[in-house]
Amino acid sequence: MNFLKKYYPIVLAFLSFLYSVSLWFTGNELEGLYVGLWPVTILGFAIALRQRRRDDKNNYYE
Repeated sequence: MNFLKKYYPIVLAFLSFLYSVSLWFTGNELEGLYVGLWPVTILGFAIALRQRRRDDKNNYYE
């Protein structure tokens, strides 16, 4: 359970990557390109949220 709490953005990004590849190879190229942008967005939001949480924790100790 602790693994999923820590690495859920990577799992979601990988699943969306697989979905994008499956769309591309089934003939839905435009949809595959659109879904291919999701992993970058998911990982970007995860980084931003994790930084925000770290900043909040650091501010409480000052």
